[in-house]
Amino acid sequence: MSLLTLRRGALAAGIVAGLVGAGNAAAQEKAAPPIFSKDLTVGWIGVGEFRPVPGRLPPVTSDPKYPFVPNGQGRQPTFRIGDLTNPNLKPWVKEVMKKDNDEVLAGKIAFTPSQSCMPAGVPGFLALGGNNNPYWFLQTPKEVLIMRAADSQVRHVYLDVPHSPNPKPSWYGESVGHYEGDTLVIDTIGLNAKTFVDAYRTPHTEKLHVVERWRMVDNGQAMEATFTVDDPDAFYEPWSGMRRFRRATQKFAEDICAENNQILFDYNMPVAEKPDF
Repeated sequence: MSLLTLRRGALAAGIVAGLVGAGNAAAQEKAAPPIFSKDLTVGWIGVGEFRPVPGRLPPVTSDPKYPFVPNGQGRQPTFRIGDLTNPNLKPWVKEVMKKDNDEVLAGKIAFTPSQSCMPAGVPGFLALGGNNNPYWFLQTPKEVLIMRAADSQVRHVYLDVPHSPNPKPSWYGESVGHYEGDTLVIDTIGLNAKTFVDAYRTPHTEKLHVVERWRMVDNGQAMEATFTVDDPDAFYEPWSGMRRFRRATQKFAEDICAENNQILFDYNMPVAEKPDF
C-alpha cells in the first residue's frame, strides 16, 4: 500500500471523525478533569498492542511473514518483527530495523528497554504496562506523575506551563500538559535518540515530538490513550496510534529491575563501576 493510498484513506475517515467530533466538543469542554487514580491502589494494565486511529497514518505492525505470538497462547512465543513495507519509514529507519530484524531471526534475543532496565521514552512508555504491570497516576494541581512499578519508571508531566526554549535531550524529554474536559493532553519534546517509538524497536531522532490524549472510557472501567508521533527525519508524515488499558485494583509497590537479571543472559543493564556520590 502506497503512502498516497494511506493519505486518501486517512482523509476520508478524518472528515467523518471531524463531523462527529464537532458535535461533542462543547460537551467535552464542560466535563470535569478526570481522576485516573484516587489513590495508589488503582492502576491501569495495557491491553494488546498499538492500534491504528481512524483517519490517520498507522503505526508499524508485525511483518505478516513473522506474526508475533505472545506468551500464554499455547504456542511457541516469538519476538516482534516489524513490517518494513510500511511506506512511512524513511530509508535509514528501514536499514536499522532490517539489521535488527535479521539478527533476531538469526537467534538474537530482542531485548526491550524495560528488560534492560532502561527508560522506555515516549511513546515507547505506552507500549509497556501489560502482563499485570500497571501504570499508576498521581495527580496534583501542578504536575501529573505516571508511574510503573515493574522497573520504577516515572514520567513527570508539568501542567499549564510552556515548553522550555531549548530543553536538553533526555530519556523522557520535557512533557507539559493540560486538561481538555475529561482528557489529559500531554505534549513532549526534548527526547534523546536512545529509545524506540514502539515495541517493534523502531528508532527515531531528537526531532521527535509526541502529543498524547488520555481519557477514561466504559464508565471508568477502561482507559484509552491516543498519540501522534511527528519526527520529520524518521517518518515522511506524522502517524498516530491508540492503546486501551483496563482498570486493576492493585497497590503500587517498588520493583527493582536490575537485581539478578545477569544470571541467564546479558541484558545490557547499566552498571555503576564506581560510586557517584
